Amino acid sequence: MTYDRLVCANCAAPVAEGRCPVCRANRERLDPSTGLTPAMVLALVIALLATLALLAALQAA
Repeated sequence: MTYDRLVCANCAAPVAEGRCPVCRANRERLDPSTGLTPAMVLALVIALLATLALLAALQAA
């Protein structure tokens, strides 16, 4: 969910504007840059697969 359509119950303004402390706190909580991005998840999966392939190659030798 994004905060661009949410309305603050405290000040009745859009949360995206951050007019009051409640808006600003919720905007920070809903900020998408704080979580894992799909690119980060893909990079982690690739790193895991490369590690597993390296371990399998070392075990076979």
